[in-house]
Amino acid sequence: MSEPDRPSAVPPQGAYVPVVVHGGIAYTAGMTPRRYGELVVSGVVGRDLDVAAAREAAGLAAGNAVTAVVEAVGLPAILRCLKMTVFIAAVDGFTAHSAVADGASTVLRERLGERGVVARSAVGVRTLPSGAPVEVELVVAVDDGTRD
Repeated sequence: MSEPDRPSAVPPQGAYVPVVVHGGIAYTAGMTPRRYGELVVSGVVGRDLDVAAAREAAGLAAGNAVTAVVEAVGLPAILRCLKMTVFIAAVDGFTAHSAVADGASTVLRERLGERGVVARSAVGVRTLPSGAPVEVELVVAVDDGTRD
């Protein structure tokens, strides 16, 4: 759980919280490739970044999403990742969205094992907040203490 005197590893960049837990489901905000609140990768895939760099950025963003859930409920309470959406800011005609999103999927599996195998969407978009090349959202089943 996040402690009041300890800042979140994934501080919000606006008027929202990193994760909301309700009814045994954790919903993350969109996470970008940030470290300690600072965007470390920016640009448009296919213009400023190649697929390999974008894949790495997607992994960092997915790691931030997992961290947000862990801070909210603790690692043992994560039962299963259900759905991940990966948004990719890319040039017109870009079609390797799944290859970029694979970076996020890899990090989920590394951090959570079988609990990190997830249904996924990879969506191309024109722009993302702060010029990020990728943004990742997770929906996660968690043990919130209400199960039998």
